[in-house]
Amino acid sequence: MSAIRLLVLGAVRQHGRAHGYMIRNDLEFWGAHEWSNAKPGSIYHALKQLNKQGLLHAHETAPSPAGGPPRTEYELTDAGHAEFLRLLRHSLTAIDEKPDVLTSAVGFIVDLPRQEAVELLRKRVADLEAWRAEVTAYWAPEGAPQEWGHIGEIMRLWVHNSDAGAEWTRGLISRLEAGAYVMAGEGERDLQVLPEGTDNPFAAD
Repeated sequence: MSAIRLLVLGAVRQHGRAHGYMIRNDLEFWGAHEWSNAKPGSIYHALKQLNKQGLLHAHETAPSPAGGPPRTEYELTDAGHAEFLRLLRHSLTAIDEKPDVLTSAVGFIVDLPRQEAVELLRKRVADLEAWRAEVTAYWAPEGAPQEWGHIGEIMRLWVHNSDAGAEWTRGLISRLEAGAYVMAGEGERDLQVLPEGTDNPFAAD
């Protein structure tokens, strides 16, 4: 899947109703243009496509008193809310997606109830462990022949990534179980990404 759908739906959802420039600013503030395909053109294209698909509802707004054309504001439809949650759940559990998909999901993990997030992450760990077991059993058994040469590094990379991913996921599970973060249904939370007074490292000079 493409991370842009989850990012745009999630950003609109946080505001309730937002125009494209606001969504672009949010995603750039999060640095998403550095680690995903959330470039300006992709963001505006995604907004239009999601609107056509019935996942966003477009509102035409009046021009500002200072002049200039009206902006289109978007809000999630019921189908858009359902699609956001589907993408979020998929992205937290799928171990065969690109890194930006998991990164996007972690950015919105607080939109899930705590116990559901923990259960999804446990599934991720189980799937990573199953993949590791498959690699070591069939493709990279202990004492593999030296004749594999550098090709054996591919299997070592897979095992390393599985181990590292599972370790990080277990750590996040532990933090959530210890009460970290304000999750869905637990009250109001600050939507700011950086602490007050902290410079945005992705801001243009």
